[in-house]
Amino acid sequence: MTDPRRNKQDIYDDAAAQWWSDEIRWVRTLKNLVPARLSWFDRQIDWQGKTVLDLGCAGGFMAEAMTQQGARVTGIDPAEAAIAAARAHAGQHGHDISYDTGVGEELPYQDAAFDAVVCVDVLEHVTDLDQVLREVARVLKPGGLFLFDTINRNPIARLATITVAEDILGLLPKGTHDPAMFIKPAELTAAMARAGLRPGPMTGLGPRGINRHLDFTFGTLPLKTVIYIGRAHKPETT
Repeated sequence: MTDPRRNKQDIYDDAAAQWWSDEIRWVRTLKNLVPARLSWFDRQIDWQGKTVLDLGCAGGFMAEAMTQQGARVTGIDPAEAAIAAARAHAGQHGHDISYDTGVGEELPYQDAAFDAVVCVDVLEHVTDLDQVLREVARVLKPGGLFLFDTINRNPIARLATITVAEDILGLLPKGTHDPAMFIKPAELTAAMARAGLRPGPMTGLGPRGINRHLDFTFGTLPLKTVIYIGRAHKPETT
């Protein structure tokens, strides 16, 4: 059962004013994940000229990274203050990114609007996974890609993300995640198929080193025990 004391999403609005400052350790952790995510996604898609939805974009780390790769990005997130911070930072740095406030269960976009939907650190937070994936499939063009990562559900993942990351190291605020909402790869594969998406490869994602701030740096891993990253696509014809 889910825990009402967990899955806190107000943390993104609370940190919005300092999102791009590098002053908050857990926000730096999210920023440090971007190169690893982008490196794996780069092998799945040529971003140049692609229309991309960053679903659950928060303050815009992935959105700006994909824009710098040549994508035409739209970001959406329910955290209004985080969206305002993302919009302001993009404007200050000349990035042409469209930002909207909204939720994955009800995307305010036309059918077949995007070449790709990117969804990182999000699926383990949503209230209705099947509905979010149906919306992803709806807004994807035929042949479009769904690129994602999320957290596996097992005792090791709970230990790593709750006990270690939240309670001991403070890499995330306490209550960020509810381990009951974590998703096993087989469950996500089945849910994507129900939504009309064709699941593709997945691999692990996790710490690979330490930087000068004594923060973790990240990369792909052979095991999907804690975080896993993957892709699916919408068939050309149904």
